[in-house]
Amino acid sequence: MTAEAKPRRRYSPEMRRSLILDRTAEVVARDGIATLTMEIVGNESGVSKSLIYNYFPNMTELLRALLQRELRDLRRLQAGAAASAATFEELVRSITHEYVKYVSERGLILQRLQAEPSVSALHDPTDYDRDVAVDYLARIVAQHFDLPADVARAATDISFGVPASAGEYLLRHGADPAKIEDLAVTMIIGMFRNLSAEYHTRRQPLKRDTVVAP
Repeated sequence: MTAEAKPRRRYSPEMRRSLILDRTAEVVARDGIATLTMEIVGNESGVSKSLIYNYFPNMTELLRALLQRELRDLRRLQAGAAASAATFEELVRSITHEYVKYVSERGLILQRLQAEPSVSALHDPTDYDRDVAVDYLARIVAQHFDLPADVARAATDISFGVPASAGEYLLRHGADPAKIEDLAVTMIIGMFRNLSAEYHTRRQPLKRDTVVAP
């Protein structure tokens, strides 16, 4: 008695493309990029290598498409969370929370993709580019802390490294996401407060004791 063959599932081109990206993301999170091949992606996706080439002409384009999707989804979540923030702390926390949540659920996909120059050299700046996000937050920082635009932008750009480092620490040490989020938020807000205080203190007129001549 022969086993009955399982019917093959038919997907629309959009669903098939999404499935390929989903499986590629799982492999990148689990194994990294160095050994990734179209054959591996095909095996993980349950499709032939030749079918994958119908959607992506080479591995670089596949990984670029994955990076685009991951960045777009993360930025959309962060923008939505930030829109309801009423204070600067809420703004920082909402953005950081979405990033820490993303890393805890998705692993180091973004870091691994962005570490590949051929993959990260893409970006439609109107959609999910880092510079767009930095410019948006830098304008808020400049107004909230009364800082020059160039100082606010530099500090904001640097502050983006805090959630990234927090995410890596979270995965390496299996830390509590809530505690890591609190730590990152405290560090970011403390940095801006101290920067503002130092900036304005250094520019205050020098106070000298009045010396009365005899």
